[in-house]
Amino acid sequence: MTNASESSSAQNAPTTTAGTAQIGVVGLAVMGSNIARNFASHGHTVAVYNRTTAKTDKFMEDFADTGSFVASATIEEFVQSLERPRRALIMVQAGAGTDAVIAQLADAMEPGDIIIDGGNALYTDTIRREKEIRERGLHFVGAGISGGEEGALNGPAIMPGGPAESYESLGPLLESISAKVDGEPCCTHIGPDGAGHFVKMVHNGIEYADMQVIGEAYHLLRNATGMSPAEIAEVFREWNAGDLDSYLIQITAEVLAQTDAETGRPLVDIIVDAAGQKGTGRWTVKSALDLGIPVTGIGEAVFARALSGARAQREAAQGKLPSGQLTAAIDPTERAEFIEDVRRALYASKLVAYAQGFDQILAGSEEYNWDLDPKDMARIWRGGCIIRARFLNRITEAYEENPELESLLLAPYFNNELRDLIDSWRKVVIKATGLGLPVPVFASSLSYYDSLRAERLPAALIQGQRDFFGAHTYGRVDKPGAFHTLWSGDRSEVEA
Repeated sequence: MTNASESSSAQNAPTTTAGTAQIGVVGLAVMGSNIARNFASHGHTVAVYNRTTAKTDKFMEDFADTGSFVASATIEEFVQSLERPRRALIMVQAGAGTDAVIAQLADAMEPGDIIIDGGNALYTDTIRREKEIRERGLHFVGAGISGGEEGALNGPAIMPGGPAESYESLGPLLESISAKVDGEPCCTHIGPDGAGHFVKMVHNGIEYADMQVIGEAYHLLRNATGMSPAEIAEVFREWNAGDLDSYLIQITAEVLAQTDAETGRPLVDIIVDAAGQKGTGRWTVKSALDLGIPVTGIGEAVFARALSGARAQREAAQGKLPSGQLTAAIDPTERAEFIEDVRRALYASKLVAYAQGFDQILAGSEEYNWDLDPKDMARIWRGGCIIRARFLNRITEAYEENPELESLLLAPYFNNELRDLIDSWRKVVIKATGLGLPVPVFASSLSYYDSLRAERLPAALIQGQRDFFGAHTYGRVDKPGAFHTLWSGDRSEVEA
């Protein structure tokens, strides 16, 4: 399918022998452009193609002298420039555009060739696409790629799914450009069909919770102590030198320290307090609901973004909804203690978010027969990705020591950590409530933790209610079977 702009730029494509590129990249927006440059910087010849050929021309103008690139004006030329088995990485917006590019590539490719979708695709779409492409004799790989623009260029975490056979050919290329930690690539074959995009989706869900709980910590320090953003930035820098060492804590300090050039005020005070989202957080929560996994921290983070965007509703409520009697702010003499309590509450809430994410990964693995290994996720998330953090080494070790962990929170290391964190966690949630400050992830994560450790939950009453109005039956603690009470009769119990 060639348009006028495509043919007019053909003269700009360098003359080359067919089949010389080890990998091809379709889509030369920032992520695609950077990942193509990453491949080239590692000694690979890279075929590049963009539907708008002016973008291909601009890419070659800017970067042709930085590596070995083969530019093409049409999909057919692009495919012919690849060595066999052909490997084409799609970096376009998820949805209909992805399906269109897949169809074009599949029509031009031959059996055994590999199509890789590196976008944030919904994993169920990847399952469908893999099946369709497999039936045509081709391989389809859904690869989650995390790290943003910088990671794409300098080393992302990569989560490829699809046929194991395809990884034999594709894996060395992906591993070469991925981030490295202790000499290990942050890339591994995740599992069949949609496994790679499923794991990336949950990664992003954890990212939502991580970002929200960091925001809650900032909001508490700002409003409970009166500290300035610059002062809080220094607190986050100190935190980043300890257990909370992570990419998100690091960049939080940078954002809080930034001054707006136009007004001289802290930039964080100039930014509109309505957080956007592209959908992966919602997908994570929807999937968790389908799987029956309580990802409460992730869910509250998604809802918090939605509420932040409800500008008209929030404005209507300001000054109208009563606050009740609030407690006093933190006394300056108690500031250091409160800061440490917030740090511990943040750490504990982050642990819950990761634990819930790994629960969802394992449930997805069982549902779709993927046979995922949780320690592989923890290992490749140690570098390159947005949620990279020091304690991922501990998560890796936890699953190495006990692959059958019922919950990450029960791993000896994290169990001991929680003993040290729990009192501060409770104090912070109580203080936030008294101040009227919203901490949805802090609070919901603590409730999840208390629910997990509780000997009895109110679900027994709920089962009684369900049996009363709908004869849904209930189980008994003292004998097996299902039972029903004749609520509208003599209230005797019968076996269901």
